[in-house]
Amino acid sequence: MKLMEHPENDKAYKGLKVNGGVEPVGSVNPYLSQMRKKRVSQLSVDDYVNGIRRGDVTILSRAVTLVESLLPEHQAIAQEVVERCLPFSGQSVRVGITGVPGAGKSTSIDAFGMHVLSQGNGKLAVLAVDPSSERSKGSILGDKTRMERLSVHPRAFIRPSASSGSLGGVARKTRETIILCEAAGYDTIFVETVGVGQSEIAVCSMVDFFLLIQIAGAGDELQGIKRGIMEMADGIVINKADGDNIDAARRAATHYRNALQLFPMPASGIRPSVLTYSGFFDIGIKEVWDMVMGYIADVKKNGAFDLRRSSQQKYWLYESLEEQLKSRFYNAEGMEGMLRKYEQLLLSGKITSFSAASKVLEFFDSIE
Repeated sequence: MKLMEHPENDKAYKGLKVNGGVEPVGSVNPYLSQMRKKRVSQLSVDDYVNGIRRGDVTILSRAVTLVESLLPEHQAIAQEVVERCLPFSGQSVRVGITGVPGAGKSTSIDAFGMHVLSQGNGKLAVLAVDPSSERSKGSILGDKTRMERLSVHPRAFIRPSASSGSLGGVARKTRETIILCEAAGYDTIFVETVGVGQSEIAVCSMVDFFLLIQIAGAGDELQGIKRGIMEMADGIVINKADGDNIDAARRAATHYRNALQLFPMPASGIRPSVLTYSGFFDIGIKEVWDMVMGYIADVKKNGAFDLRRSSQQKYWLYESLEEQLKSRFYNAEGMEGMLRKYEQLLLSGKITSFSAASKVLEFFDSIE
């Protein structure tokens, strides 16, 4: 088909001329498509396990991606990799870190992590969970930008993950990711959560020490004292205790200590300590980490450490059962149509939500 000539090229328009366009060129690198195919090629379970065991960060990252994937074929491989890595896990110190938005969690983790790595030849993994949008399901995953020193440290592994709306802001597969990191030789694991709330029990169910970060000078400090989160914390630290805010931080620490005296003794037998520090200026970082390690030493001595880990194993058994039951239910053949049918009946006022649920469950029982 002949292309339309530009009217500007008509003889009536003297001095005007429109030249033809340049033909599009191919890729500068003719091997680019081959490289892409090679990069996305699937590894075997042995490749994953051997790569993780020798500390290959690239293979570890790919294994974590498999664990987080919702594709059934990826899940099958991921579960086998996790099970193969299980005998090499369990030797790390797992620390959950949470706090109100703006408390400086990522900055504090950067400071804590650098302190830990300066103590010896150990390795640190940071599993930073970003909140997912309820509308778009997207997540910024910007924690690495706030951990400037750790992000370039050769013995640190930072993995930002989207929370995907899961309980307590903890990514759905963080538990399995911890196992993979431990098998790769990471002896300290930080789990940074989205924020605070009653559902932060999900954090406690996978860590040995639960650290609550608060700030002073942002209003009534007592507003930050919520019974649920306080009862789960193994230690409370007041950040940004620097400059003109030092006195306010100390007063806030006193409020928290007084409040903790009103709570029953934790199952560990150790009442939480309250300290002040500055993550930005690296003030009091050593004292905070000494508190964490002192707690770990004490609970290992009195048997609470092993008891907590055993309770966590049972907790995740039932969590996994619930997850698999939900998956089987919603992915059952014909379930999508059945749900739409009873949605319409519900919206038209012909059936109650309870009756609709019962009918859908009856259908599920009949096809199982």
